[in-house]
Amino acid sequence: MAFNKLFIILLFFLCNLAVVLTDGAVPCYRIDPGTIAGIICADVLLTLIIVIVTYRCASFRRQKKEKADKVYMNVRANCMN
Repeated sequence: MAFNKLFIILLFFLCNLAVVLTDGAVPCYRIDPGTIAGIICADVLLTLIIVIVTYRCASFRRQKKEKADKVYMNVRANCMN
């Protein structure tokens, strides 16, 4: 636990040191609102694609398992007769 606290304090001081050592006259980089909107739209689209592909794969596996269980039950029923 003490190591975690020491690490956080060290990280805090290193971040502050980086801010102090940089030149104050350096302007911040500005990103256009259109670029931000494009990144957000692309992220939402990629997330939807991942969700849809995951759902389709899970559905396919579930259907495959259900079909296999039905075949197994039919084989057991035929063996008992």
